[in-house]
Amino acid sequence: MAKLYFHYSTMNAGKSTALLQASHNYIERGMQTHLMTARLDDRAGPGRIESRIGIGAAAQTWGPDDDLGALIAARLASGPCACVFVDEAQFLTAAQVWQLARAVDDLGVPVMCFGLRVDFRGRLFPGSAALLALADEMREVRTICHCGRKATMVVRKDAAGRALTEGAQVVIGGNESYESLCRRHWREAVGDRPLAAAPRP
Repeated sequence: MAKLYFHYSTMNAGKSTALLQASHNYIERGMQTHLMTARLDDRAGPGRIESRIGIGAAAQTWGPDDDLGALIAARLASGPCACVFVDEAQFLTAAQVWQLARAVDDLGVPVMCFGLRVDFRGRLFPGSAALLALADEMREVRTICHCGRKATMVVRKDAAGRALTEGAQVVIGGNESYESLCRRHWREAVGDRPLAAAPRP
């Protein structure tokens, strides 16, 4: 039975590596896959998903106005497809997440989405929020903070390395712009004051 999956994490957790490995596993068994990525993020080149460890693959690109259900239906009409993989899923609109859910339900194809859960302000991306609501299965791709704890947050840094607390939700960048941290160190980076214990009577 086909399902909608959401694999989420912070920056630099290996989401694209996991996506490419999962697609390779299908291909190795003689099955075809279809890769899709946000047109907005072309750091690896237009229409390409690439991991920080150097592996990559061509992908169909989508923008906020594209009907992903129609794109998937067209791909299935052209030949067999065992699974659809969507990278940079945080950039999906809520409507596009519904389009993916309909493709799963009505076309019977599994869709695996990979993306960030929250932005640099600790707020859900619209696409991630919709996936958290609609996905049949969710899996966390883990990475660690510099302290060794699990990283669940990300800071955006300015040119001097200072954490930003305001700005556009989407600014494309890599290690030079973002750092994954545990919640405690994210709070410290953005200047969130710790609670003071109440004095004892």
